[in-house]
Amino acid sequence: MNKNISLYIHIPFCVRKCLYCDFPSFALPENCYEDYVRTLCREMNEYAADFYGMKVKSIFIGGGTPSVLPPKLLGRIMDTVMSKFDVDSDAEISIEANPGTLDAKKLTEMNSMYFNRLSMGLQAWQDRLLKGIGRIHTADEFETNFLQARDAGFKNINVDLMFALPGQTLDDWQETIEHVLKLRPEHISAYSLIIEEGTPFYDMYEKGIIRETDEVLDRKMYYLVNEMLSDKGYGRYEISNFSKPGFECRHNIVYWRTEEYRGFGLGAHSYVGGERFHNTCDFKKYVSFEGLNEDREILTEDEKQEEFMFMGLRMTEGISENVFKERFKKSIYDVYAKEIRELTQEKLLVSKDERLYLTDRGVDVSNQVFEKFIK
Repeated sequence: MNKNISLYIHIPFCVRKCLYCDFPSFALPENCYEDYVRTLCREMNEYAADFYGMKVKSIFIGGGTPSVLPPKLLGRIMDTVMSKFDVDSDAEISIEANPGTLDAKKLTEMNSMYFNRLSMGLQAWQDRLLKGIGRIHTADEFETNFLQARDAGFKNINVDLMFALPGQTLDDWQETIEHVLKLRPEHISAYSLIIEEGTPFYDMYEKGIIRETDEVLDRKMYYLVNEMLSDKGYGRYEISNFSKPGFECRHNIVYWRTEEYRGFGLGAHSYVGGERFHNTCDFKKYVSFEGLNEDREILTEDEKQEEFMFMGLRMTEGISENVFKERFKKSIYDVYAKEIRELTQEKLLVSKDERLYLTDRGVDVSNQVFEKFIK
């Protein structure tokens, strides 16, 4: 087994669920928080022994909106983690936090309880767009919370942005990027909206109330954020993620390199020892300590190779032919010679210095490239 592990901890609570969100999250009353955290800590206590002798190199508390929890409950979660797992002294410990659920006092308390990275969801700078996607905050509230986070001592802050929103113009997007750059966060994630089934947006799309953004505009928005962030010293290290040097998100890199992680909490997914499994998404079932580690799936060698390819190619560094050989005991060309030859001829893939990575054109049609590696 790998000597390192990463932890994902899911907090399913929100003040109000965003219209585009398909994650397991709910707007539940605060009296549910205590029961949930009690079960979450019990789950971590129960399974921590499985990782005896392993170093935790990253922890990500996501949601939902983890920052809706009072500091007392967040502290209980982190005390359990730190007492039950061997957390590396240099571990990256991130928490997602949404504007409108923060204030100076809470941020100061959060900064004192092991968190060294804050991920803030802005999405857009225009209040009309924020309202249109179901966010609970305004741009001014985001800016206030961001500055409060700095004053509280956070030196590593990510800002999440979304483009191709209904009614969003290229000028709106440029204005959003400009305002965020003035705040100088260490990391910026910029994702194109995907209208997922089972969300209010999908129902609105089906009824013709909203439309998908034109593909040409979507690509213009993507090129614009690449250009503007590059000019300010942010390197794109993954299709949708940009950072100042040394501030790449180590936890997300675990996913893209298909390394091992253990998830705790409602709906949390895990990948350990070549096996995938997840917890129930049923709140009552979870707090009753039922439905844990469901749908266990042992990945075949083919499936592991496929994931190695299409996850690793998301990163600008691409994938290492040597790592492929170490992990699968065969050359990457023994498995994918035909696909690599075709994609390099189409100028979608580059092979250089024993690495494979997407060209700029390959990024534009990345899903088509990834499909080539699925047998």
